[in-house]
Amino acid sequence: MLENEKNSNKCSRFNDIINALKGLGKVYTNHELVSKILRCLPKTWEPKVTAIEEAKDLSTLPLEDLLVSLMTHELRINDQEKNGPKKKTIALKALKYEESDEDKDEMCNTPCNDRKFN
Repeated sequence: MLENEKNSNKCSRFNDIINALKGLGKVYTNHELVSKILRCLPKTWEPKVTAIEEAKDLSTLPLEDLLVSLMTHELRINDQEKNGPKKKTIALKALKYEESDEDKDEMCNTPCNDRKFN
């Protein structure tokens, strides 16, 4: 399967291949079909594949449910890309330096890391 190909196109091609194989007498179990679909997804889909494998028993997962789940995930990804990544901003609290008269006198002899910060 191609990296930028939509899941609906992938599923159509997959169904065409499976139907052609059925016509030739080769029949796959539902578990084999689900496993083949999950294996051929691009590397970027690895978190979704892992979640499906851990959450569901692949031998009882209908192929149609898997395809719907993958298409839903694809729509969610496309929506996130449309809206653009949210920029995170970080605010840091500044420390106020208080300088006493003693500090002024000792400043030349005192290393920077001995100063007092609040």
